[in-house]
Amino acid sequence: MNDSIVVSHATKVLGGRRVLDNVTFEIPGPGVYGFSGVNGSGKTMLFRAISGLVRLTSGSVEVFGQVVGRDVDFPVAMGIAFESSGFWDELTGRGNLLSLADIRGVVGETEVDEALRRVGLDPNDTRPFSSYSMGMRQRLVVAQAVMESPRLLIMDEPTNSLDVSGIDLVAGIVREEAKRGATVLVASHNEPTLEALYERHFHMRDGRLTEEGPGEGAMSDEG
Repeated sequence: MNDSIVVSHATKVLGGRRVLDNVTFEIPGPGVYGFSGVNGSGKTMLFRAISGLVRLTSGSVEVFGQVVGRDVDFPVAMGIAFESSGFWDELTGRGNLLSLADIRGVVGETEVDEALRRVGLDPNDTRPFSSYSMGMRQRLVVAQAVMESPRLLIMDEPTNSLDVSGIDLVAGIVREEAKRGATVLVASHNEPTLEALYERHFHMRDGRLTEEGPGEGAMSDEG
């Protein structure tokens, strides 16, 4: 089984500006891989390219042996946690996840309820999404990303709007997903709780990617 993610000379030009500039790296398999950089550095665009949500101007993204945009439109068995993840305002958190689960049909009520509990939300909460606090909304974003036990989990600033306990909870979920065998890509800005989990740490600036020193590793049994 091919577990690698290979990004080769990925370039994206928008409005005459290179938002991704010849980005090349390879991830061999499961673990937690961190991407840092200020807003506008290219982290989100890179994640969108890997997930198939945008097409590159040049270069390629290969996920698990399949070239995104050529062999598949989107990587198979992928969960994404982006700040802009869309939910229906009139539905409850559970209703939203059940509607999303119907798209692929690989999980049902049991898995949805478990995902909600993992992020600290009550499956029986009858409030509509429109009444959720920012923190609750972020927790629901994480829940929908993990509910199908994805092979690839892409998380863009997953701790936004969360308090200390929420950050710890998300870090625990990231660790659990990696131990389950998922490849977890995390974009975060100066969040030590997440950075402690990184097997490798990449930094982006002006659309270019460099690699930092090795992280402490997500697969440790400590903690």
